[in-house]
Amino acid sequence: LELLETRQYTKLRQYLATQNEADIALIMEELDHQDMLKTFRILPKDLAAETFVELDSDLQQYLITCFSDTELKSVMDQLFVDDTVDILEEMPANVVKRMLANADKHKRDSINEILKYEKQSAGSIMTVEFVRVRPDMTVTEAFEQIRKTGIDKETIYTCYVTNRRARLVGVVTAKTLLLNAPDTRLGDIMTQNVIYGHTNDDKEEVARTIDKYGFLALPIVD
Repeated sequence: LELLETRQYTKLRQYLATQNEADIALIMEELDHQDMLKTFRILPKDLAAETFVELDSDLQQYLITCFSDTELKSVMDQLFVDDTVDILEEMPANVVKRMLANADKHKRDSINEILKYEKQSAGSIMTVEFVRVRPDMTVTEAFEQIRKTGIDKETIYTCYVTNRRARLVGVVTAKTLLLNAPDTRLGDIMTQNVIYGHTNDDKEEVARTIDKYGFLALPIVD
């Protein structure tokens, strides 16, 4: 508050950049709307999107109504698709329409795909942003793929091996990649008896499966 009142915005930005997004959201929820908007605009781009996800839906809606189209597009570009879907489900129709209008076509198509699933289904909460690799890739090529595409993915610790028809044929973890020689083919080291769920499975059942096997993530197929 002191930094806001004295307009020490550079110092405030530096301070907030060292904080966790959940803690920043708690701070912002204590501010009046004008100071909250000002604080949000001070945040670095990536941190702003992560903080936005942590805010309650009323504050998210308020911010969206205050954003210019450029600001809204910037936030939309940084959000993962499943987080975006969660937010959209809490918004009135006019806000949803504006958010979708400021998403790029690829993200908009992914959002609309997930929105088609029943609310209690695994499909409604799955992420479509994962690292896809092929069985004929080597470990070296897999790491290149992770480096090239991983920045936009929600998880890179588990990679899904798919054939040329985009069908799931195996799973390989980052640990497995690290422990094998650079020229090893993924088809030789991937787990082939994959435990998975379906898009229409109840999300609570999928959560129990993840807990039962101690997974970080579970592949969902249609």
